[in-house]
Parts: sequence; C-alpha cells; structure tokens
Amino acid sequence: MKIAVLLPCYNEELTIGQVIDDFKKELPEAEIIVYDNNSKDKTTEVALRHGATVKKEYRQGKGNVIASMFRDIDADIFIMADGDNTYPATSVHSLINPIVLGEADMVIGDRHTNGTYSKENKRSFHDFGNRCVRYIINKLFNAELKDIMSGYRAFNKKFVKNIPILSSGFEIETEMSIHALDKNFLVKEVPIDYRDRPEGSFSKLNTYSDGIKVLKTIFWLYKDYRPLVFFAFVSAILFVFGLIFGLPVILEFIKTRLIEKIPSAILSVGLMNLSFLSLACGFILDTIVKQHKQNYVMNVTYFVQRKDNKHE
Repeated sequence: MKIAVLLPCYNEELTIGQVIDDFKKELPEAEIIVYDNNSKDKTTEVALRHGATVKKEYRQGKGNVIASMFRDIDADIFIMADGDNTYPATSVHSLINPIVLGEADMVIGDRHTNGTYSKENKRSFHDFGNRCVRYIINKLFNAELKDIMSGYRAFNKKFVKNIPILSSGFEIETEMSIHALDKNFLVKEVPIDYRDRPEGSFSKLNTYSDGIKVLKTIFWLYKDYRPLVFFAFVSAILFVFGLIFGLPVILEFIKTRLIEKIPSAILSVGLMNLSFLSLACGFILDTIVKQHKQNYVMNVTYFVQRKDNKHE
C-alpha cells in the first residue's frame, strides 16, 4: 500500500528536519511531503535537504493546506502530522494499523487519555479549550471522542477523497471530526504521547481568535448537518417569548373583552409567526439534508466500487 506522510508547515525550520528524519526511520517506504504555507524562514530548504518532497500552498491557513494535500496527493494511506515535532513518529504504526485492517476510515492520535497534553502543554487555556470543544461536539453529535483537535491522524483513501473541506484555518480538525461523525465514517482513537514545542519554536495558533473560529465552525456545521433540531430549538425560543408577551394580552382580553396592549399583541403575533416559520424551515432543510446524505452515500459507494474494479 502506498503511504503518504503529509506535513503542513509555516515557519518550522527548527523542527521540520527532525520530523522528516523520524518518519523516514519509521516508514522508509512512505513518501514524505511537506507543504510550505508561505514560510518566511528556511523551512523549504531544510525539508529538501532532509529528503522530503516540498510543495507550496499560497493561500494562508492550515485548512487551505490540508484541502490542497487531500486534492493533490494520491495514496492508499494518508498520515497527517504537524511539522513542529510535538507528535512522536514512533506512534505512526498504531495509527496505520486500524486503517490497514479496515477497522477505521480515520484514526485520531489521542493526546488526552494518557495525560501528556495536560502535562506538556504550557499555553494558557489550550487544554481548557480542547475540553470545551470535545464536550460540545460529543453532546451535539452523540459521540464519545476524546481528542477532537489532534493534528496527528491517519486516513484511508475513501475518507480523504470524499471530504469537502470548507475551513481555512486551525478549525480544520474540528471540521474533519464532525464530518466523520455525521457521515458515519469509522473513527478510532489511539492514545499517543505529546511533547511541547522545543525552545525557540512558536505556535501559530491563537488561543482566543482561533478558539472563536472553532466554536463558529461547530455552530454552522451543526446548523447544516442537523437543521431540524437547530431550527426547532430556535422555534421553541421564539415561541416562549411569544407566550411571555402574549399571555398578558390574552388575560386582559378575557377579563375586559378589550385589547389595550397593542404593541405587545403585535410583538407576540410576530414572534409566533417567526416560530412557526423557523420550524417549517427546519422540516424543509431536514428533507434536503437527508437527500444530500443519500447522494453522498451513493457517491462514496461508487468511489469504492471504482477503486475495487481498478485493483482487479
């Protein structure tokens, strides 16, 4: 099986050489491809010197890099890791094995189970943010994932060639996790060790701005993937506020047979109308999403059949 190790990089000259050497030692048969995302240091020169294939991605952002990687590279097994030397290459065999055995379409390197992320990570609120994102996604999508935002993953060809990547930045891992859960791909997690960046190497992830982007990604993807639940919730909120403003008007009319609170009555009617419109939108969009899922399943089935016929 052809294995591709994909390393998105931005200003990683201090660490990328070691990462390439480690993966070459563990997977001498794999093709190691570094995607340089407009680095201002010598990332490209170091990667070439250590024997990796280097490609350029001029659209800034990790999501843009991953989208190009998945579109351009052809392989049977894809390994995605960061170029900052925080993920041990020695764990790659544990990630690949479920793919080879057909037990998973995506394998996530779980940094939290053995506690190394909490111990090694020295950036404020990163661990807290990871736990919040994990809790929200597990609740919304009825899952039990332990590490939503790990950048160390293995994929089979079916997953890589059938995921529409829309994120441009560090929210890409969240998008991949939600996509896998929604489209019923086989997902498995493998505990790995995590080590913090070496001295002189700096993270490009901003705790607050990128954290907000991740939360926005969860919000919009949930709306897209679960429209009936989303709009039913909005409808319920509007309905409750409609009752709050409308009940005094109704009680007043029952007692006096007059309506003096005209603004409240108009507001209540408007909120009730919006509530029913929101619920109707939820039902309509839910039908569209189900049709889209059916088409997606058919496309994936066709992709698998075509690949099998090609191998035969």
